Amino acid sequence: MTYPKSVCESWFSTQRISDNLYLITEPHYYWWNRANLWLIKGRTQDLLIDTGLGVSSLRQYIASLIDKPLLAIASHIHFDHAGGMHEFEHRAIHAAEAEALRKGDNYEALCKPEQGWVLEEHFAQLPHAEFTVQEYTLTASEPTQILQEGDVLDLGDRAFEVMHLPGHSTGCIALYDPIAKDLFSGDVIYEGELLDELHCSHIPTYVASYERLQNLPIATVYPGHYKIFGQTQYQQIIGEYLEAKRQLGCPSELLHKHE
Repeated sequence: MTYPKSVCESWFSTQRISDNLYLITEPHYYWWNRANLWLIKGRTQDLLIDTGLGVSSLRQYIASLIDKPLLAIASHIHFDHAGGMHEFEHRAIHAAEAEALRKGDNYEALCKPEQGWVLEEHFAQLPHAEFTVQEYTLTASEPTQILQEGDVLDLGDRAFEVMHLPGHSTGCIALYDPIAKDLFSGDVIYEGELLDELHCSHIPTYVASYERLQNLPIATVYPGHYKIFGQTQYQQIIGEYLEAKRQLGCPSELLHKHE
């Protein structure tokens, strides 16, 4: 006998990492695919990196923390990162996936039912009484800022460089603070199974992104999933991935063949 799921008291939880950094998560959603949402408080502007599933109002939840203009950024289009983008007035995504956000493209967001990523059993509790997995969709929203490689996001007291690092998906980005050597990495790098066999993935491109990251000075990585880690683990993840995937053949040859 199955019992109906209860509605949670709060869909989100917050951990204060430092004076100007908050980690927001969706604790009632499956841990394996639960995204880290990073709120960075700046002197003149705040950044929100990723917006979660969009099944409960993140904008209302963080309202008490916001006291200046806020830019919501999707590290990429997948539903667990871009689901709440429509709630925010200022929305940014890389050019390669801007059209998918604009159209609410469920296929690119990995949330069409037949893709099998949004499942009933992944919700321990419900965000609200009317919620059903069958009706879940990516809400279309017009990007107000199109991000490109090398763009700089200035918060007044610190600045982040946009790094376009495709491989997991075509529009994957990370944000890098070259002074603090902090990397907000989205799904480019994290401690866990790296997904590189999705329809939007390309292993030789992922290899090229990792070869680039290998030379990046890093102190701390704030990933799109799982725990924060440092330079040693960062290099280990990159090294292990490159060792495994380079066995598939010379990356340059594979890239050329793909063109």
